[in-house]
Parts: sequence; C-alpha cells; structure tokens
Amino acid sequence: MAEAITVVEPIDESHTLDGEAGPRGWWRIMDTKIGIVPVPVFIIIIAMISAYVARGKVPADLTTSILVLAAGGFVCAEIGKHLPLLKKVGAAAILATFVPSLLVYLGVIPKPLKQSIADFTDQSNFLYLFIGSIIVGSILGMDRRMLIGGFLRIVVPILSGSIVATAVGCLVGTTLGLGLKHTAFMIVVPVLGGGVGEGAIPLSIGYAALGGGKQGDLLAEILPAVMFGSLAAILIAGGLNMLGKRKPHLTGEGQLQPGEQDVHLNGDDAPRFAPDLQTIGGAVVLAMTLYTIGALVQDWTKFPGPVTMLFLAIILKLGRLVSPKLEQGAYRNYQFFAQLVTYPLLFAIGVAKTPWEKLISAFTFAEIVTILATVGSLVATGYFVGRFVNIYPVESGIITACRASQGGTGDVAILSASNRMVLMPFAQVATRIGGALTVTVALALFAKFGL
Repeated sequence: MAEAITVVEPIDESHTLDGEAGPRGWWRIMDTKIGIVPVPVFIIIIAMISAYVARGKVPADLTTSILVLAAGGFVCAEIGKHLPLLKKVGAAAILATFVPSLLVYLGVIPKPLKQSIADFTDQSNFLYLFIGSIIVGSILGMDRRMLIGGFLRIVVPILSGSIVATAVGCLVGTTLGLGLKHTAFMIVVPVLGGGVGEGAIPLSIGYAALGGGKQGDLLAEILPAVMFGSLAAILIAGGLNMLGKRKPHLTGEGQLQPGEQDVHLNGDDAPRFAPDLQTIGGAVVLAMTLYTIGALVQDWTKFPGPVTMLFLAIILKLGRLVSPKLEQGAYRNYQFFAQLVTYPLLFAIGVAKTPWEKLISAFTFAEIVTILATVGSLVATGYFVGRFVNIYPVESGIITACRASQGGTGDVAILSASNRMVLMPFAQVATRIGGALTVTVALALFAKFGL
C-alpha cells in the first residue's frame, strides 16, 4: 500500500542544538533498537520489571503494561524476523504469540508478571482498540469504487472454502478412525467456528445443553482444535505471503482487486501530505465511537459488535460523510497500530489467552492430520476460487484462512504473519459472520444427530 510522504530535512548529528559536539557514540547506541525499543531503554525496562517481580506484584496499569508488552513483543518478533526460512512464513507473529505461551507454561514468566499482563489485557480491552483502528482506518483508506465489489466478491471464496473444508475434514477424520460425528462436531466445526469467545464457548454450551455433557469438559476437548487450526492458518498465510514475493502477479500486496488504490491517491481534492496530529486524534475518536456503537448493538441484540462497526464505516465511506482529510487521519492511525502495536498485542494474547497445554493436547496424529486437511483445503479453495471472481489469489487465500482463526486475536496473527493487516475488514467478515453461521448450523445438526 502506498503511503503519503512528508519531506523531512536530515538531522546533523555531529552537533547539539547549542553548537557543541554531541556524544555520537552514545547516540549510535541509543539508535540501536529491538523493534522500536532502544537497547539501553530495553535493559532498564528489564531491570525495573525484575524489581517489581522481586517485590511480588507487577502493576497492571497502562504505563507499566506498555513497557512490558513492548519489550516482550518486539524481542520475540525480532528473533522471528532473523530465523532462516521461517522468517518468510510469519515467524515474527508466530513467536510473538506462542513463545510467551510456552514461557508461561514453563514458568519462565513469573506469576506476578503473568498476572499483570492478564489483568491488563482483560480490563483494558485494548484488542478492540486495535481492531477498531484497523477496521475503520483500512475501510476509509480503500478505493470507494472497489469497496462494495470487494465485499460481494469475497463471499464466494469464503463460502466455497468452508464447504470444501468441512467435507475434506470430515472425510479425513473418519478415514483415520475418529468417527464422523466426533470429527465434524469436535474438530472441524470448532476450527471454522470463529474462535474461542464466539465459537468454542457457545458450541460447548450448546453441546452440553443438547447432549447432557459437562460444558467445561466439552470446552477443554474443543479448544485444541481451535488453537491448532489457528496456528496452521498462520503458517499457511505466511507461506502465501512468501509465494506472493516470488510471483508478484498473484498478489496485490494487500489490495484485493486490480485497480484498487489508497484513499490519498483518490481525486484532486485529496490531501498531498500526512495529516496533522489533531486530525489523527479526531480519527481515533471516530474509530472508538463506531466501536462503542457496535458494542451497544451487541449488548442489545447479540449481533457481533465489530461487524456493526464495519458496516458503519462502510456507510461513512460510501456516503462521503467523512472528509478526505479525516480519511487520511484514519488511515494514518491504521498504519500506527499495524506497525507499532501488533507485536505487543500478540505477546499479551500469548500470555493471557493462549494456554500452551491446550495447544499441545491436539498433538495426536489423527487430529493433526484432520486439522491440517481442514485448514489446507479451506485456504486452497479460497486461493483458486478467488481467481474466478477477480480477486488476487494470495489475498483471497489469506482472507479465507481467517475462517480458521482464533477469533479476533487469530485474525491479527494471520494478517500480521502475511503482512496484510489492511485486509482486517474482510477477515472480520470471514471470522465473525462465517463463524456465527457455522455455530448456528452445527448446533441445529447436533440437536438432530448428537454425538
């Protein structure tokens, strides 16, 4: 995606403002960074957090959590970015998500620190600050001509992929001796159910009510399929990104269709330079206003809040109800969150919401093969069907992969691994609406056939 350019004069680092020679050696050290964190600052952060851990309690406030998550998220991401081969298939996002989960399981992350991260993640709800900024910014940054066409077209590979994945997953699981009903209700449906909160939990409640089992036991049985399916989708999406690098004609590098452009290239009245800070701030308030409306609608009707927010952003875009300047501010806000907040967010998710023991419990040969067959056929179908509706195959495959994501957190990881965060609105359609339909149909079938 092209970016608005602001010309900035280079800084002469040989002198300070008063004309005296500056400590250039120290400046070079300060400019050496782990992600965005200067190395000396990183060392200080580790020392401070260690001091808090020694006292037995780490604050869960905003300021402390920014330091903890920035240090943890970016160090995992930097390691992933330097791993041979794996760096090309999204290792940065994978490590930022699953390494902290493993470290919690092994006890490397102390309990006070783990509790602090979990409390902040649950109480601040900053996952939705992130998703709101990404959705609104990317919608307002789309070419208006392509917006509706893109949403109508992407339904075809999503639906086709879901049907094929269900059939293939059930066939493979049954062939491997898992049984058709078990494979369908406990593996394939959870993979395609839209994550934990929107998929696994409603499924476990429904199964318990209809079949008489214990909801907690059923949830524990369902969760591994959700998590391992999401991990498989992340890896495959990273592989699609690598394919796009090798064969550029297969991808729009985040653009869904040929001819699509970013908002700042549209029209003669579009602003030529980056928006000012006040405009960006106004765009943040706009995004959070739309999110809050969505949350209210969800509270009243149970309809997914992020989808309501997405529809409202589309109305604003198509109705030209937001000025080009504010559109630019929203798009710049999207860029800020996509580039600077993704890895800290994934680190928080890994610590607070990705239990390692649940993930590894899916590691039986039959279940692994069944999950891989389900996700692989899902993405492959989306990839090839995308060609027939004039969508770049790589983008079509990545969006279809989000049908197997671990909810909103999984969408972030998949799109981060594939460097396609701008596709978040389409990913939300795949995950939220696709997952809701999957759960509804699955519970209706479970009521009739049971386990």
